[in-house]
Amino acid sequence: MNMRTWSISLAMGVLLANTLLMGGCVQGKQATAGSDSAVAALTRPQRISPEAARSAPLFRSSGEPASWNELISATSEADVVLIGENHGHELGLAIAAALWEDVLERAPMGVLAMEFFERDQQDGLDDYLTGVIDERAFLRATQRSVGNYPPGHRAMVEIAKSRQRPVVAANAPRRYVRLARLEGYERLRGLTEEQGRLFAIPAADASAAYRASFDEVMNQNAGLTAEQRADVRLMAERSTALDATFRSQWMWDWTMAQSVARARALGSPVVLVVGRFHVERDGGTVQAVRAQSPDVRTLVVTFVDEPAGAMMPESDRGRGDFVVFVGRDRGQ
Repeated sequence: MNMRTWSISLAMGVLLANTLLMGGCVQGKQATAGSDSAVAALTRPQRISPEAARSAPLFRSSGEPASWNELISATSEADVVLIGENHGHELGLAIAAALWEDVLERAPMGVLAMEFFERDQQDGLDDYLTGVIDERAFLRATQRSVGNYPPGHRAMVEIAKSRQRPVVAANAPRRYVRLARLEGYERLRGLTEEQGRLFAIPAADASAAYRASFDEVMNQNAGLTAEQRADVRLMAERSTALDATFRSQWMWDWTMAQSVARARALGSPVVLVVGRFHVERDGGTVQAVRAQSPDVRTLVVTFVDEPAGAMMPESDRGRGDFVVFVGRDRGQ
């Protein structure tokens, strides 16, 4: 393998790894549920109490400190609540679960939607929520693993089950996301009507600011050397790869937004739990929700994995309507 080929492979490998991280649950950290030990790992309770979760420091977008009650009150005025989490962060996920529980206290007809379930897993979710199958069968049917079903996610599903509320599998199956990246939207348009129910092809463009943020994150994490960055041909190839990857990212956003729009017929508010890149600073999913439902009232709650100070740093202002500081993750 020559230097150029190695450089491209390195850049693309990091690019794709970061896309999966930004886009949703990480598959395959451990085997999908099947054995008793796997089921035990997937059904372990949260270590952080709801009371501790509700005491995390939070701020409004402007930097003004806010209380948990103010946050919950704000959710009652929204049609769609978008929770932008740090994937796998123990405290952050406990806060998201407590928020979902308290939303239901004020709005018993609320609906949960989750990025981390794909549309072709909806039957497994519905069967579990309605008691057709037990939890072991559910974990197997929806391909849950420790990597994509942490205790906070389970807590959210269990809260919905106990309140008899729907959980919407919001995301496009990865095979279609991959197809969008490799072959484009026209390839998706050529699929059958039944296949087309599992994804949504964007009907509008994302903002230039969202694309710029995407490129910035991807380039920061690509690990390119100065020599590689100076290689015009390599960077042109990388730009083409970024175009393709962003195409799949935007389809991901658009599909989740369509899932949210459809879920509104089931109750209100719809609470979408999703990776924070998709929603903070008017991210792609927020844009797609508004494009498909122009009159929707949205509320964005996002997390920062840094300890809170007395004041919100200027750089964190505007991330969301409410910003919660959760500190560094202490692990599962």
